[in-house]
Amino acid sequence: MTTSIPSPPLEWSSFSIGPLTVHAYALWILLGIFVALWLTTRRWVERGGDAEVVGDIAFWAIPFGIVGGRIYHVITTPAPYWGPDGNPWDALKIWNGGLGIWGAVALGALGAWIGARRAGASFTAFADAAAPGVLIAQAIGRMGNYFNQELFGAPTTLPWALEIEERFRPAGYEQFATFHPTFLYEMVWNLAGAALIIWLDKKYDLRGGRVFWLYVMVYVSGRLWIEHVRIDDAVHIAGLRINEWVSIIVLAGSILAFVALGWRQRKAAVRPDRSQLAARVSHPDDAALPDDDASSDVADTPGDSPAGS
Repeated sequence: MTTSIPSPPLEWSSFSIGPLTVHAYALWILLGIFVALWLTTRRWVERGGDAEVVGDIAFWAIPFGIVGGRIYHVITTPAPYWGPDGNPWDALKIWNGGLGIWGAVALGALGAWIGARRAGASFTAFADAAAPGVLIAQAIGRMGNYFNQELFGAPTTLPWALEIEERFRPAGYEQFATFHPTFLYEMVWNLAGAALIIWLDKKYDLRGGRVFWLYVMVYVSGRLWIEHVRIDDAVHIAGLRINEWVSIIVLAGSILAFVALGWRQRKAAVRPDRSQLAARVSHPDDAALPDDDASSDVADTPGDSPAGS
């Protein structure tokens, strides 16, 4: 007996409340944002920060991320908007799906940096606190692709194959009924990756940006193989989808950044700063000097109090 995952009925993708149309895609995105904010706030407070600062930074990061994600999607998938049968106005219809994670992270990070500067908080510490939550939000957001019947993979008859209505199948694939559920692959990968990041952070106390770059490494390593399975329209360069090239470049950069930050922090740990060294020389019998690692890392500068406090 063959099995497969049914797609939701088309009428489930949206519903009306009076004159307002509510789209399932948007609801999943919002749920992901709320979960990310909850987890980020919890991790931020654990690091000595003020919970209210998370909202102040998110006020800038979230809209920047949404706009950046949409811009990236439109640029890298231009056919539906600028192609022969495209409609440029559809670029504004974000409820139909289409948020590129690379643009979302890039502009979202810019928004977070602006918010952190205005709040007097450390952008690096905030990025470390937010990273696992962002990955979970990405996992939850993929449910929107499921309800829109989009961004699935190549045809397959595996037991977990996804049923796709004919109207949503790409040209040349009309005769196939079931496809790889890449939304599910990415959900599982992201949730497992978030759990791994949280565990590694607790075990090794990763700070100074290493949690963020670990998040990038985990996500892009999964996105690289998942992207290779997808069959939706995309720009190709030298036989690879543009997002595969981006994944390769970003993965290499994230590994270098993670290793470089770890090396720099280990070097700093074995070489006390000059003020501490001078104090030890002048007062060799004093009690142990304050440990930098024991203080909060969320302030914008070493002399600041914890962000927002």
